[in-house]
Amino acid sequence: MPKNKKSKTKNSKKNNKSSKKKYKVRNWSEYNKALENRGRLQVWIDEYTLENWEALPTGKPGAQPVYSDLAVEITLQFGQVFSQKLRQTVGLVRSVFELMGIDKEVPGYSTLSRRGDSLSVDLPKNHNQDGLVLIADSSGLKVYGEGEWKVRKHGYSKHRTWRKMHLIVTPDGEIRQAELTGNNISDDSVAVELLNQEDADIEAFSGDGAYDTRKMYDKCQEKNIDRILIPPQKNAKIWQHGNFKSPPHKRDENLRQIRKTTREKWKEESGYHIRSLSETAMFRFKTVFGGELNARKFKRQRTEFMIKVSILNKMTQMGMPDSYAVT
Repeated sequence: MPKNKKSKTKNSKKNNKSSKKKYKVRNWSEYNKALENRGRLQVWIDEYTLENWEALPTGKPGAQPVYSDLAVEITLQFGQVFSQKLRQTVGLVRSVFELMGIDKEVPGYSTLSRRGDSLSVDLPKNHNQDGLVLIADSSGLKVYGEGEWKVRKHGYSKHRTWRKMHLIVTPDGEIRQAELTGNNISDDSVAVELLNQEDADIEAFSGDGAYDTRKMYDKCQEKNIDRILIPPQKNAKIWQHGNFKSPPHKRDENLRQIRKTTREKWKEESGYHIRSLSETAMFRFKTVFGGELNARKFKRQRTEFMIKVSILNKMTQMGMPDSYAVT
C-alpha cells in the first residue's frame, strides 16, 4: 500500500476516535456513593434475611430443610458479589457472621450445589411502573472455557459450549425479565414467553431484526403495545395489504415508512435507537460478572445467571449515573 494511503487510513481512524461522543456524569457524588454501597455487607445481609434464615416446616414426611430458600439465595448472591466459588463463599459468609456476631449456621457447599437445581429467584424491580418501554436483546455466555494457548495450538474443541442470556430491560437499566437458554433457541421465542410474564402496561417494545417474526408481533398486539420498534428484514414483504378490512398491521406501517424515506430515517424518527441501551445492559452484566458461567449443569447455570441478574437490579436501585453528552 502506498504511503499516502496508509496515512489516510491512520488519519481516518484518528478522526473516527475523535468524533466519538464524550459523556460526563451529572450526579457524580450520588453515583460514587452508590458504587461504595455495593461493597457494604449490610446491603447484602440485612435484618429481614437473618429473621428468615431457617426454613419453615414443610408439613411433608421425611427430613425437613434446615435453610430457607432466601438463606441459600443470599449466600449464593454474596459469593457472586465478591467473586467467590462455592466453597470459598461458605468460608467467607461464616467469617462475616463471626465478625458481625451473628449466631447462624451457613449452608455448606453440597447444600448450595443441590439447592441450586430448584431455587426460584425473583428479580427485585419496581412493580409500580406502567407505560413501560421494554428493550429485548440476547448475548452468549461461555460455559466450558478454553485457554487462549490451547485454542491457538489445537483449535476449538467440539465440547466448547455456550449458553444464551436473554434480557428485557427498561431505558433506566432495570431488568424486567431474564432467561437463560441453549444457544439453539431463537430470540423471538424467548421474548414471547418473557412478555407473557410482564403484568404492567407496556407502551413500546424494541428489538433488533431477530424479533421480526409473526409470533413476536402477535404477542405485542395481544399485550396492546402501541409502538413496536422492530426493523423489518431487508427483503421484507407487506403482510397485510390495503384490501383487508382490519386496521393496518404495525409491521407494515414500519415497512411503508422505511420505503417512503430510508431505514436510517425511520430508526431516528421512531426512536429505535433506544435499543442500544439493551447492549449497555449486556455490557454491564459482563463487566461485573464476566462472560462465563461457573456451574456445570444447566439448572444450576440458570440459577447462577438469575442470581447475577437480581444482583444487577439491586445495584441499579442503589443509583445509576446520569450522563450527558459533552459538546
